[in-house]
Amino acid sequence: MTDPVYRRVVIKLSGEYLAGQQGFGIDQATVDRVADDLIAARQLGAEVAVVIGGGNIVRGVEVSSRGVSRPTGDTMGMLATVMNCLAVEAAIERKGTPARTLSAFVMPEISELFTRAAAHKYLAEGRIVLLGGGTGNPFFTTDTTAVLRAAEIGAEAVLKATNVDGVYSADPKKDPAAKRFDRLTHSQAIEGGYKVMDATAFALARETSLPIIVFSIAEPGSISAILRGIGHGTIVAG
Repeated sequence: MTDPVYRRVVIKLSGEYLAGQQGFGIDQATVDRVADDLIAARQLGAEVAVVIGGGNIVRGVEVSSRGVSRPTGDTMGMLATVMNCLAVEAAIERKGTPARTLSAFVMPEISELFTRAAAHKYLAEGRIVLLGGGTGNPFFTTDTTAVLRAAEIGAEAVLKATNVDGVYSADPKKDPAAKRFDRLTHSQAIEGGYKVMDATAFALARETSLPIIVFSIAEPGSISAILRGIGHGTIVAG
């Protein structure tokens, strides 16, 4: 078996993806498919941590636009990410692979608190580690969380699983002339204003010299393909 290109990664998944075709909540068939992909990535020999958004349940920005304060709305969104992590953790464990959810919030009855030491321990044991609760602070996205946690735990890359196969100059679903990039620097991604990841995440990745690989999660096995160096995506690095 070929060794993975990256030995330790943080995979960023959108919460919306877990809703499947229903558009809201958690679609179990989709969660099971994601669990299969994460397990396959782990079986390649990579140490796998996962950050999941919460948009399938609550989007803090949308909640705050209806009268709730932004910090409260963001906290609700961060709690939604914990729910998603628990759903994916359960699916992974049901398939016979050990997993563990670590949260940015103190909630001992539900999950263990995220610490670097705990993350290192469980990754070394071969568990898939789900990182819930965002950064624990309002005004930061789960994109930024993924880069922050990757820097904290010494990951070699952030794999941004999305609904398009890379970074485009415009939305390819709306603009047929949109150009797809094979490679960008962090600075080019920030200056281009590409919406696939927020500018704070790109800036932190630049500061910590972390590559971000943007790819489509739509095809089963896409995570493993990226780890084997044969996947189709955009590399944002340097």
